[in-house]
Amino acid sequence: MNTKISSDFKPDAVVVGGGIAGLQSALDMADQDLKVLVVERNASIGGHMIALSKVFPTLDCASCITTPKMSAAAHHENIQILTNTEVQAIESGDGVHRVKLLQKPTYVNFDKCIGCRLCEYACDTEFRDRFEEGLGAVRAIAVPFTNAIPQKAVLDAEHCLTCGTCARVCPTDAIEFDQKPRRLTIETQAVIVASGFELNSVTLKPQYNAARSQNVIAPMTLERLLAPHGPYGRVLRPSDGKIPGSVAFVQCAGSRDESIGVSYCSRVCCMYAIKQAMLLSGALPLADITIYYMDIRAFGKGYEQFFQNAKAMGINFVRGKVARIDPLQGGDLRLHVETTEDAENPMQERVHDLVVLAQGMIPGWNPAQISPVACATDGFVATPSLTAPTATTAPGIFTAGTAAGPKDIVDTIAEAGAAAMQACQYLYQKREAALVG
Repeated sequence: MNTKISSDFKPDAVVVGGGIAGLQSALDMADQDLKVLVVERNASIGGHMIALSKVFPTLDCASCITTPKMSAAAHHENIQILTNTEVQAIESGDGVHRVKLLQKPTYVNFDKCIGCRLCEYACDTEFRDRFEEGLGAVRAIAVPFTNAIPQKAVLDAEHCLTCGTCARVCPTDAIEFDQKPRRLTIETQAVIVASGFELNSVTLKPQYNAARSQNVIAPMTLERLLAPHGPYGRVLRPSDGKIPGSVAFVQCAGSRDESIGVSYCSRVCCMYAIKQAMLLSGALPLADITIYYMDIRAFGKGYEQFFQNAKAMGINFVRGKVARIDPLQGGDLRLHVETTEDAENPMQERVHDLVVLAQGMIPGWNPAQISPVACATDGFVATPSLTAPTATTAPGIFTAGTAAGPKDIVDTIAEAGAAAMQACQYLYQKREAALVG
């Protein structure tokens, strides 16, 4: 099965989510000599950040920041990690939180698996790799991605043909086709909800025709194209492998729009589009790159200068709204744009090879239906206290990162530290009260 909890491990806190917020919170609490259990629903910790190419505004390598934290959490004596595990319910009472978990089978005994990947090399069944946003292929049994933690193979039952090839080549007899889901109940005194975010679908607005054209892509797809460890090793157009000569970024394609149920600003879209445009400019120096925007929201330290640097590099910024995208024969795309920059000709048509839609951030998990934690009207975890910004409506349950609303990586890490601090204070106060009593 997945990594198992040691029989003598009694967690002081459970962290829901193994992304950058969850890992930072867990590490900060573990360094205070508290026992922490990290619950991650995917096959590896690391969250969205491990899939990014670089971060703004420094353009540092995202993996170089995330991988050390993943490794530190995996090797910390006060942290245990459960991957492929979902939280089914959180029941609170008498100062104790009972976290009910469903641990999904991986069909690989993690205690026996040595990460040699012989099973992966022997497997003949391939399907679209979700980590690579469907651009690459992955075997039916494989280590999730190159720097995954844990570095263990996971079998995808949906695509496995049960031919037994992987079991025959495994040197440690780690393949277990008869694994079943396992239910666990963990008692703890504190919980940190760091369940992160998802991006809404590129097909949410039919007028952009993402369902009809492979060349209307999501920003995470472009992240994988830009990543040095991405599926192709360079930027290619998904439909035909062409090197794009003209790329358009359409901002507010998944946010600030009541018609799709996302009326709020996702905060990071402007900055990640600028970052991606700058990286594209380096990867494709002859390409024409245009960002269609309503407002540029460069709110953080160094963000305005980052924006100005992008303009100085020759990236085009067009203030206007893209009304429709029409696929053309050959894979190109015609954009119908209403711009505020040309009063005489506000309605324009422009053709690009590749279009990137700025998707909106939506909650990665809704705890309101299965726990005492309340959510706001936008679906993110509610944080009603102005003096304790990571406290939820439930005593002893805290939140961090994008579980509480859209924010960038810098704010996410800072908030994760704040959540850890508040959780530590809560636990210490409970211990002092118990000693006095």
